Amino acid sequence: MTDIKSLSFDELSEELSTLNLPRYRAEQIYSWLHKNGVSSFDEMTNLSKDLRAQLDEKYFISSCEIEEKYVSKLDETVKYLLRLHDGEYIEAVVMKYKYGYTICISSQIGCKMGCKFCASTLAGFKRNLLSGEMESQIHTAQRDLGVRISHIVLMGIGEPLDNFDNVIKFLRTVNDDRGLNISLRDVTVSTCGIVPKIYDLINEKLPVTLTLSLHAPNDDMRSRIMPVNDRWSVDEVIKACKSYAEQTSRRVSFEYTLINGVNDTTECAEELASKLKGFICHVNLIPVNDVEERGNVRSSDKAVNNFKDVLKSYGINATIRRTLGKDINASCGQLRRKKKSGD
Repeated sequence: MTDIKSLSFDELSEELSTLNLPRYRAEQIYSWLHKNGVSSFDEMTNLSKDLRAQLDEKYFISSCEIEEKYVSKLDETVKYLLRLHDGEYIEAVVMKYKYGYTICISSQIGCKMGCKFCASTLAGFKRNLLSGEMESQIHTAQRDLGVRISHIVLMGIGEPLDNFDNVIKFLRTVNDDRGLNISLRDVTVSTCGIVPKIYDLINEKLPVTLTLSLHAPNDDMRSRIMPVNDRWSVDEVIKACKSYAEQTSRRVSFEYTLINGVNDTTECAEELASKLKGFICHVNLIPVNDVEERGNVRSSDKAVNNFKDVLKSYGINATIRRTLGKDINASCGQLRRKKKSGD
């Protein structure tokens, strides 16, 4: 059965034409799905009961049910464990900022990448999310919180560029003014560094912000914590990011998770600065999250601040990420892992 929510408007129009339905029906249904975020055909009240029944026989509407919800007492960050139609689980996090609400969504059920500091890969990879399933995370959170989400970060469970086609369809859909109408300049796509897909993203000419999970200044160190580096080196991935910035005129961000005694030294900071020199970018420093199975230790505040100061001394824009939802373990992957293990 086809997920009707994952069809583009043109695909939906073509599908409905086989049912001898006029184009305005496609516009009505598309609006119900993407602007209103309905989860059943019965909610489409301007369609006849017969048409709703006909659609229900042929399609399903991807949706997310809230399995667990945690609200931070520190900063109002909300973390969701969401159950999909096939019983699998994903996570999403909503963060409140001065400019509005940002949601961090998942793009896959699990992750293949195997990064040593991340909880998302621990419960195993199951499948890619459909574009409708990515969008449903936004609709579910908006409906639950009664707010409009204006910014999206694809940095939850999964590697977005490993699910490239569905992610591109999702981006075009959420940008559609017949739906959520979210500016692509307010969307961030994170990757661990699948170089060919970065070039494919350039060719899509979408003005999203690209964020690279770098986490190490050289191949020896990065390969130990990020297996993807065995395929594409630090120099290759930075070159691709420079090309992205040049072609899109969008500043690239680099995520750098600081692990005590591993990648947080002055020497590491100097080596990283030498790689990024002359490149208009931003480095987001992230003290590592404690994940029981990983055994990584958070860098000291002194080491974190020293790393930032070294980068700045070389003219590199660097900030330390403010930890949101610290009291609810808001980083993705941990709730799904516990649910799958039966904790």
